[in-house]
Amino acid sequence: MNNKPKYTLFKNASYALDGLVHAIKTETSFKLELFIALIVLPAIYFMPFELIYKLVLLMSYFMIMVAELLNSAIENVVDLVTTEIHSLAKAAKDLGSSAVLFTVILHIACWIIIGVDTFY
Repeated sequence: MNNKPKYTLFKNASYALDGLVHAIKTETSFKLELFIALIVLPAIYFMPFELIYKLVLLMSYFMIMVAELLNSAIENVVDLVTTEIHSLAKAAKDLGSSAVLFTVILHIACWIIIGVDTFY
């Protein structure tokens, strides 16, 4: 059984937007990260960093958002497959959360390294 609809650019873009809307409506962590983006993105823009540094900070922040979306997808699939508490289900969810944590650490490290290079 093939569960893939016929590919069209606009249809696939609508799937992506549907996923984004779903995340905004249902995922508290994603909403928090969008709120933080209202602070972080202008800060990146207005800081006296070189353009390449601004791009690194921008990309590292978007990596947090991507990791959060993938983590939410993992959590949704695990919840679909089982409602029971299972060690593999917990491990899958924990691994997704760890990926988000690592991207946050990376973003903070980028800020520190770029700040030190720029101001010291």
